Amino acid sequence: MNKTTINVIYWISTGLIVAMMLFSAASSFMNNPDGAKMLSAIGYRPYVLHLLAIAKVLGVIAILTPGFPRLTEWAYAGFMFDLIGASVSFYASGFAVKDWVFIPVLIALLVCSYIFYHKRLKLKAGVSG
Repeated sequence: MNKTTINVIYWISTGLIVAMMLFSAASSFMNNPDGAKMLSAIGYRPYVLHLLAIAKVLGVIAILTPGFPRLTEWAYAGFMFDLIGASVSFYASGFAVKDWVFIPVLIALLVCSYIFYHKRLKLKAGVSG
């Protein structure tokens, strides 16, 4: 795979996941009656979403800031924990699959971004394969 293709796939997948995390973080601070009902049904208190929102913004910053590979790894891990936790919470709370089916799509995007993040690191280091 050539350098341009790797970069395009990385930036598309990363851009989508970053946008979704920022949208999720912003919506956590808005007063939304439907969101409050969902939160109650899952069993979370509002302060949990505020904590996660701050963590998401910090994760976005970590992923988009070059030169801190360990921090980037932690941000990817944190996003994965967040998405898996959301999936389990929705499932365990009895939500219909249609209400949370988008989460595995986000997980796939995150995995794609992570894989191509490492491919870009190899390209920069001059390692083939």
